Amino acid sequence: MANQYEVLGKAPTAQELKNLSPDDIHLTIKNLNAGYGKMEILHNFDLFVKKAQSLCLIGPNGAGKSTILHSIYGFTNIFSGQIELDGKEITNLSPAEKLKSVGIAYILQDNSVFPDMTVEENLLMGGYIKENTDESYQEAERIFEKYERLRNRRNQPAKVLSGGERRLLEISRALVMKPSVLLVDEPSIGLEPRYIEMVFEILRDLQQNEKKTIILVEQNAKKGLEFADIGYVLVSGETAIAGKGDDLLQNPDVGRLFLGGWWLKKNYFLEATNQFLNLTVQQ
Repeated sequence: MANQYEVLGKAPTAQELKNLSPDDIHLTIKNLNAGYGKMEILHNFDLFVKKAQSLCLIGPNGAGKSTILHSIYGFTNIFSGQIELDGKEITNLSPAEKLKSVGIAYILQDNSVFPDMTVEENLLMGGYIKENTDESYQEAERIFEKYERLRNRRNQPAKVLSGGERRLLEISRALVMKPSVLLVDEPSIGLEPRYIEMVFEILRDLQQNEKKTIILVEQNAKKGLEFADIGYVLVSGETAIAGKGDDLLQNPDVGRLFLGGWWLKKNYFLEATNQFLNLTVQQ
């Protein structure tokens, strides 16, 4: 049985990663070495995502998944390599520049709403760097029209929202700047199952109907891969395995290492069923 370090021997090449996003590449990372302080977390990392495509990053804790999002957004030290959006290098732009000028929004992993501010005030905070505040109000109105849950609580303090509603508010706040790329860190963390489904439905709508490019980190690997067009499995700051989301769900190495009880139970059932059928045929 492979362990999480042995699968690095199967690491995909940059061309193989590019083949998963063959046309209209929107965001590119080339040979990136990055980390925090002097500590390097990502090693010669490559990434290719086309416009309106979704990519899920999975792997063990400490593999570098969130560091990829942080590097794209400008929160890490870049030692070498390049990050490009539509062929334009954006490696060394500040987070504010990436949000305002480039159209990349980062949705935090932790609860980031302001509990004593109203839902509307929280939403408008998403456009705090806009020079034209009228644009923020116009976009907020569009969001209220789209999401009845937020519209109904518009003038209430954010602290009354459920966990799922807070996550919706965090996602919606990022939309005020009209980004083309959404970096989503652990969208399901701390949520009840019914709200997890709601959050992924929202992300799917943003990808399919608003043509957002979505890169997410998700500890619930099964849910993340079911959602995403493609997935990268990270181990020790490198991509160990990559493929279409559906294919990774069927990959035995990914299943044993990262999909946990769900994958083991499913395959145990299939194996037991096959054994039963074989015995029946033999009799």
